[in-house]
Amino acid sequence: MKEENWHSMQPDLVGLEITKGELKRLIGVDPDDVFRTSILRNAQKRWSLFLNEILIGLALTPIIVGVIYTFVIFPILGSSIPTAIALLIIVPILVATGRWFLSQKNRSKLLVSLLDEVDKYHAVINAIHINDQLEAAGTAGTSLSDRAKVIEGLQLTRDDLVRALKTERILRENKQVISTNPELFANNLRTLQAMQTSSDQASEYGRLLNDALQIAVDVQAEMRKLQQKRIG
Repeated sequence: MKEENWHSMQPDLVGLEITKGELKRLIGVDPDDVFRTSILRNAQKRWSLFLNEILIGLALTPIIVGVIYTFVIFPILGSSIPTAIALLIIVPILVATGRWFLSQKNRSKLLVSLLDEVDKYHAVINAIHINDQLEAAGTAGTSLSDRAKVIEGLQLTRDDLVRALKTERILRENKQVISTNPELFANNLRTLQAMQTSSDQASEYGRLLNDALQIAVDVQAEMRKLQQKRIG
């Protein structure tokens, strides 16, 4: 979500954000280095990824070419413009290939699924923010109690996401030494289901609470598959 959106949000929504910095601390890698096919379906994120790779290539290529040319090519061949041109073509390809293999190393199916759920979670928060703006403009009338219920549901969903991300990292980094720990697979799904039952599902906030519940269901499904895999 764009940074300016967070600045204009209600304080209770801002507190629900899972920032990029927090994500990095939770999963142990830069989330931008985890390749996800879902990113390619979003035009804005796709171009952002493409531009980011170009900028990284442009930044690294002169340094790598300079080092290779100065310490390898020049002492052996002397000044060689064709060789320098060839390096300027080959090095960016090698940089892109290296970053691709790095992204695959950091890529686990569970991590990709959880990061996709984080995107969905932020989309729900943004939908509430838009509804807040409509209410402020007098074009939407929704019960504040319904909004409070969705915020509570999102906090529970956030807790589940954070717990799942921590668990994924522990299991990813300790593949050979993990024993089953039920506390790692705890979740707030039942509480969210109870909240959904008592809400007006036909309202906008009812729909958003349902979205939060669906995220929790998806997270629980991923964690259950992982738990069964570990037990088996």
